[in-house]
Amino acid sequence: MTITKVQSPAQIAAVANLAREIWTEHYAPIIGLAQVEYMLATFQSEQAIAGQIAGGYAYYLVTHGGQDVGYLALLENADGTTLMISKIYVTKAGRGGGFGRKLLDFAEDVCRERQIPALWLTVNKNNTGSVAWYTRMGFKNTGAIVQDIGAGFVMDDYRMEKTIGSHAPGV
Repeated sequence: MTITKVQSPAQIAAVANLAREIWTEHYAPIIGLAQVEYMLATFQSEQAIAGQIAGGYAYYLVTHGGQDVGYLALLENADGTTLMISKIYVTKAGRGGGFGRKLLDFAEDVCRERQIPALWLTVNKNNTGSVAWYTRMGFKNTGAIVQDIGAGFVMDDYRMEKTIGSHAPGV
């Protein structure tokens, strides 16, 4: 498995393609295809991803055996006290292969390297498998967030946070 920082237009296109594959398969049953299509166009198009990168997000592409299997996006908050996992996604074929755990370990290592004490994310309340996985990985549910994202859609999420220890990266 290789984790590569996304910088080129081709890498951005690869992330947008993964987003379309993963989100359509995973989220359509949870939030409906109309909201998935809106969110892909608004937040995960090539243009949107490039804009996020220009605005401070760090995207990472995960490959295994020559195939793109997932991606991660991180954003440090302005005061350096938390790191947000904005996106952490693995293809259906890649799930169960340890890629999600390796991406989470990578994000935790970034926290340790930057001496950021906490990692957080939001997850759809009805995405029960992911909520359970984050809980197993040490995240605590810190409350509900309902956010209007436009076009009559909302994100109905839990905010989950994990305190990061200060031991050496990769340990």
